Amino acid sequence: MNAIQGHICDIQISTNLAVVSVQIKEDIVWKILIAETPDTASYLRIDNMIKLLFKETEVVITTNKQQAISIENGIEGVISDIEKGLLLSKLTINTKAGNVISILATEAVDRLMLEKHQEIIAMVQMNEIMVSI
Repeated sequence: MNAIQGHICDIQISTNLAVVSVQIKEDIVWKILIAETPDTASYLRIDNMIKLLFKETEVVITTNKQQAISIENGIEGVISDIEKGLLLSKLTINTKAGNVISILATEAVDRLMLEKHQEIIAMVQMNEIMVSI
């Protein structure tokens, strides 16, 4: 499980849902979708520190910084290790927020021609992130 820490910097509410913006680093803000509001979850307060948790299989990789895509959250990094298996491969990506692990199809690794020391962007949809306080 990947874990990135940050503080809540904005909360947008619609009925019983909240889109919470979390500042991870000065120039990195991720958004998460939570089925709670500040009225139902006491940890949903501006400036509260939280951990964002997401599975390795939920990390999408792109090599194109200019690509238009609907995934809300991205973080630039460099591939520091690749463990290729027959079907799946594990990438370790060094980012400003720490290491992020991605597990993806080996076929995708080959198609994207991913290799160690390559700059990429790791992305996670806001609905695939869990919160820990």
